[in-house]
Amino acid sequence: MAPAPAFTVFGFPVQVRSGFLVLMVLIVLINPGAGGLWLALFIAVFTLLHELGHAFAARATGAKAEIALDFMAGYASFTPTRELSRWERAGISFAGPAVQIAVGTAAYVLINGWQWPHAGEHLAIAVLWAGPCIGLFNLIPILPFDGGNILEQGIAAFAPHSARRIMVWLTVTIVFAAIAFAMASPARRPYIIFMVLPLLSVAQMTSGGKAAAARASARAEAQATLARAEALAWAVGDVSRFPAGHVPSPWYRAHQQLSHGHSEIARDVLLADLASDEPVNWWPPDAAPTAALAALVALLPTPLPQGRAFSAFVLSGVLLRLSEYEAAAHYAARSYDHGRAPMSALHVARAAAALGDHPTAVGWVRTAAQNAPLDVIRVAVAAAPEFAALRGTPELAAALAPA
Repeated sequence: MAPAPAFTVFGFPVQVRSGFLVLMVLIVLINPGAGGLWLALFIAVFTLLHELGHAFAARATGAKAEIALDFMAGYASFTPTRELSRWERAGISFAGPAVQIAVGTAAYVLINGWQWPHAGEHLAIAVLWAGPCIGLFNLIPILPFDGGNILEQGIAAFAPHSARRIMVWLTVTIVFAAIAFAMASPARRPYIIFMVLPLLSVAQMTSGGKAAAARASARAEAQATLARAEALAWAVGDVSRFPAGHVPSPWYRAHQQLSHGHSEIARDVLLADLASDEPVNWWPPDAAPTAALAALVALLPTPLPQGRAFSAFVLSGVLLRLSEYEAAAHYAARSYDHGRAPMSALHVARAAAALGDHPTAVGWVRTAAQNAPLDVIRVAVAAAPEFAALRGTPELAAALAPA
């Protein structure tokens, strides 16, 4: 569970981590007197303004953002509600230093005019360094700085699968060149510590990327294992292959009850699953014979009951398999209204496409794409046979294009 925010600014939760407080203390200790106090204060203020720039830009795209202030950095993490274009992501990256430079410059001019500060002007020096200077430094085109993120989006326009790798190598090359330049002069050697920080960040990104890939692979393998176990249960009745913590689908359990003549128990199994709010620990009945599914759907009351989003999504998928397209369209539409699940919107689109209502199908594809990762929706559309007549049309291509 994430810790509670220290405070909220303009609706954005802000976490102040211990590393940020340590940084403020170090700044004061390294710069004793009024200069250190002013510098610590304005670094804190301008770091927050910088992250607010990112957060407001993210909010403008519909994303939800939150801010964390930590050692040597602030972070504005955001969760998109739709697929963002490269230029939107670049704009979010640029917004942080842009706010810091603009507000910092305005504050400096207000305090000291356009003249360069003298040695004793601690307030002016603090504003100059904490505002425009650090903001400009953040636009250096290497990772993890915002300038590097902006350049990465530009590279991705031409080499989408290689952009991160190119940026890692570019960052390492530039940083090592800067370290060699600093080593050549004793006066510049104290700054090497700041040059090493990007290398540490890149190393963390690389290891984090490998770990994420490993987790994704493990998740895919676990899903495949569960799908095979569900298929085996339907094929030969063997339920011994389910991984620990997982069970046969309620559709299989209801089918077993119906096979023994217990139709009321079978119906109750399906209704209890729809009414459940427990985590889902089963796989959809993709391998079930359509005749078995049709017999189970016939047990359900009319109108079909709503419930847990995943269970309702599976039920609308069963209706699609049974070619009950009208029922599937109405049920999936009500499911979407109930929980705003993008895959329910896609089921409406599939049903509409099967019924020949192509404008409605395209509209629901667009709705699904606005609320889920675009690559996921593209894969789902490509796999759905109902979209055969729409493939290659400008309307469907536009619905699946980045906003």
